[in-house]
Amino acid sequence: MRKYEAIVMFYPDADEEKREKALDRLKAIIDKDGKVTNVDEWGNRKLAYLIEYYEDAYYVLLEFEAETEAIKEFDRVGKILDSVMRHMVVRLED
Repeated sequence: MRKYEAIVMFYPDADEEKREKALDRLKAIIDKDGKVTNVDEWGNRKLAYLIEYYEDAYYVLLEFEAETEAIKEFDRVGKILDSVMRHMVVRLED
């Protein structure tokens, strides 16, 4: 398994319950073939530029270990969740 870091940006007007449900779904994908080592909720932060007329987003940083297939599924689900504005997964150095 390799180490990864993912940043997930949620829409600021998404309620907490919807955001937690989406985050739990993303973590469940990772937990199938790996493990989440750290979840760091940054909260609302100002964006560098407008995204769909939004000035800020709710940021969550995930650190985890997983297989390549889990990353593909994480990316696929991250694109279709309504409350996720943007997401990015980066492989960390060993």
